[in-house]
Amino acid sequence: MKVLKDILYKVSLTSTTGDMEVGLKDIVFDSRKVQGGSVFVAISGTQVDGHEYIESAINKGAVAIVAERLPENFQEGVTYVQVVDSAKALGIMAANFYGNPSHHIKVVAVTGTNGKTTTVTLLHQLFQAMGYSVGLLSTVENKINEEVIPATHTTPDAVSVQALLRKMVDTGCTHCFMEASSHAIVQERIAGLKLSGAVFTNITHDHLDYHQTFDLYIKAKKKLFDELPKDAFALVNADDKRGSVMLQNCPATHQTYALKSPADFKARIISNTLEGLELDINSKQIWFRMIGAFNAYNLLAVLGTAVLLGEDEDEVLRELSGIKGAKGRFDRIFVGGITAIVDYAHTPDALDNVLKTINGVRTGGEQLITVVGCGGNRDKTKRPVMAKIAVQESDKAILTSDNPRFEDPMEILKDMQAGVGASEIRKTLTIVDRREAIKTACMLSQKGDIILIAGKGHEDYQEIQGVKHHFDDAEVVTELLTQLTGN
Repeated sequence: MKVLKDILYKVSLTSTTGDMEVGLKDIVFDSRKVQGGSVFVAISGTQVDGHEYIESAINKGAVAIVAERLPENFQEGVTYVQVVDSAKALGIMAANFYGNPSHHIKVVAVTGTNGKTTTVTLLHQLFQAMGYSVGLLSTVENKINEEVIPATHTTPDAVSVQALLRKMVDTGCTHCFMEASSHAIVQERIAGLKLSGAVFTNITHDHLDYHQTFDLYIKAKKKLFDELPKDAFALVNADDKRGSVMLQNCPATHQTYALKSPADFKARIISNTLEGLELDINSKQIWFRMIGAFNAYNLLAVLGTAVLLGEDEDEVLRELSGIKGAKGRFDRIFVGGITAIVDYAHTPDALDNVLKTINGVRTGGEQLITVVGCGGNRDKTKRPVMAKIAVQESDKAILTSDNPRFEDPMEILKDMQAGVGASEIRKTLTIVDRREAIKTACMLSQKGDIILIAGKGHEDYQEIQGVKHHFDDAEVVTELLTQLTGN
């Protein structure tokens, strides 16, 4: 049982009415989850305005209301608190409610368009390999050491973040590595966190359906760095021109990593094949099980983070060389002489990176067939761009469904087809059903060929009209190739 006034510590208040010593059982921002003894925090969300559910929350037993706009009539026995920013207040209140767990564990947040999941997953695996008890908050899954807690968002809501961190601290975790999406940053889902460091991977075309402009998207990422404490570190990709933007007015210690630019953590690619990647780091030649220049950046981000957290560089490189990476990120499946690659690439830049990586390691003669779709109810402007990249970088491209959500899959595909030039139509197929699209790619391939299935990666479902149907690209392509090749 926590007292309301204690969990309002550091929250910007406008007014209070009622008993500030009232005891609370929990913090809730979804009125449907209110129970007797809850404090209900009303947030103006993108879809629903919590202020409209204040009365409903009280009827269900809420003993306190925290909101930006208070109702005209107060109910007896209920405490009302008006705040400047409900979303930020929720994060700070949740941190106080759970005893500010981020003060007792080293939390590093990774943000950027691409590479977040791989970077935090590598960090989690690395620090476990070095003997630490470690937490992970990622798109794929949340973990406390090896205990898996399913993830529904790239970054959980503010209350869940603090609850998970509390559990991590209570089970002895010393570090937590988390993805910080642009949505989460602007929605204050990480408010109340004390970060030990933040990492910027890159920024490219994505989420403009939410942020509206690229400038606002950049500012969303920058907010993470602007709010770092002085004793934290800020590690940015110096080869991305927005890396220096992230460091402007950032109070933390500035550090950089790069393949091309001068940087604190620098590497050079020696060789890059489908078997792995060899890098020169500080005159040391290290072989890694991962593939592609984009993974060289991820590995550098991990190295820099580990060293900035006080780890020995040689030990870090030794352990990193044996780590696989995140599920659904350049996963290779080899059946009957055909290589299938399943990757989460769902932005133009990510798709371009994966295709360029594959083309860079092709030995000649084999064909590359790409299966790709775009999600429904998301940024429409990237659809023709992704189709164009797929067609130009592949011998054959099959456009198909991703997660259509509440959109008509054919309308999504029409948007994609707009990016295909007249001269490229002959090597492009459009197949709405994703399984049929993958099957067609398998039937068109011969021994030695490469099939890239992009867009869904680790996801084991397809979301259609609000329903998630089981669908795992890796499972499907393995099954189909086995059937077709007899292996």
